[in-house]
This record gives sequence, structure tokens and C-alpha cells, in this order.
Amino acid sequence: MTGRLVWVTGASAGIGRALALELARRGDRVVASARRPEELRRLAEEAAGGPGSITPLPLDVTDAPSVRAAVDRIEAEHGALDVAVLNAGTHEPVDAASFTADGLRALCELNLFATAACLEQAMRVMLPRRRGRIAVVASVAGYRGLPTAAYYSTSKAAVIAMCESLRFDLDRAGIVLQVVNPGFVKTPLTDKNPFAMPFLMEPADAARRLADGLTSRRFEITFPRRFTWMLKLLRILPYALYFPLTARTTGR
Repeated sequence: MTGRLVWVTGASAGIGRALALELARRGDRVVASARRPEELRRLAEEAAGGPGSITPLPLDVTDAPSVRAAVDRIEAEHGALDVAVLNAGTHEPVDAASFTADGLRALCELNLFATAACLEQAMRVMLPRRRGRIAVVASVAGYRGLPTAAYYSTSKAAVIAMCESLRFDLDRAGIVLQVVNPGFVKTPLTDKNPFAMPFLMEPADAARRLADGLTSRRFEITFPRRFTWMLKLLRILPYALYFPLTARTTGR
């Protein structure tokens, strides 16, 4: 499973950065995309001399024509894309008083529509070959609406549903589609949360779990298991139990 050509978006920080380093350590050839070229350069330097490699490819994933051009460039310069990890995203806590339709639209532009643009281009090159793997990073926040996450939970729930729907066709086409639902991972995004985060993971630990999942065929990659299974239970609770239990747990 080594030596794969892997495209990672959102690779300048957090899980994406840690994953790019982990995959390079495992011998993969990683093309790392994000909007900050200087961070990508430092990332590539950190991986230099190891069994794999990281090649920076600066990209604004909200620019659909640029996403298409980036995938064409990857294939032209490095060969057939084996794995795409679509990780770019953001989080903006919001309460009822500050909620706006424009705020939701802005966050979905990156978390949902830019992810869909990257997914479209990955499928474009993989479908004719009838092989490949695409992992789309969503979140356990997409299981149910969480406090201060009206924007984030909405976008991630949509990403999960999109992947569930596409999985049927991609299975028949020989392409592995996976959805990644992390719990709380210490990143600049989770630093915005105004509540205690149980089972908070370091990015390197999350990256190892994610990298391991990229060698399996299971649809969902989720971690840490103890916490995510607790949230799976919350997902099936009736509202009469869900709302008071979640409010008490989060202090909201």
C-alpha cells in the first residue's frame, strides 16, 4: 500500500498537515494543497529525506476552474491519482442572535460546495480507470445539530449525505468512497469552541487513525471510537432526551 499518489486538501494546518506528514512517512507521494504557499513549503521541507515526499500545490478550492486545473496538473506531472483526501474546511461558532443566512452560505461555500468541486474532479479522473479512493472529511458534528454549530453541523451533515448517496455508484465503479468523521481534534478550528471538548485528540494521533483507515474498505473512518460511539447513540435518541442531555453536557 506504499508509494501511492495522494492528494490532500486543507494541508497547511490541523489534520490535513498531520496527515500529509504521516502518509509521507509511510512512503506515499503526497501532493498537498492549501491557500498558504509558505506553509506548504515548510510542510514539504519537514518531510524531505523520508521514504515518501510532499509536493506543494497551492490552491483555493472554492475556485472550481482552479480545482480542475490542479487535478489535471497532478495527473500530468505525477501520474494517475490513487487517493484524494478532501479535507479543506472551516468552522465558525454561531448562536441564535448572530445567525444569518449569509453566514451559513459563506461557510457552506467552503465546507460543502468546494468539497463537492474537488470530489467532482477526483471522480472525473478515477471513473474511467475504475479504480481509486476518495476520502471526504466531514465531522461527528454532522450526526446531529450541536450547540453553536448551526453553520458547521449543517455543512457536515450535507457532506455525509452526499457521500452516502454517491457510495452506491462508486462501489459499482470500483472506487472506494469513504467519509471521515473525526471527534474533537486540537486544531485552530476547535480552539474556537466555547465549551469543554471530551476526548480531545492531537492532530498526529488523528492522522495515524485516518491513515490506517485509508487502507480499509469501510465507508466511515471515525475516531476516537469511545467518543464517536457516544455521539452515534445521541443520534438515535428522541428529541425529548437529546436536547436536555446535550445542553447539560455542553453547558448550553
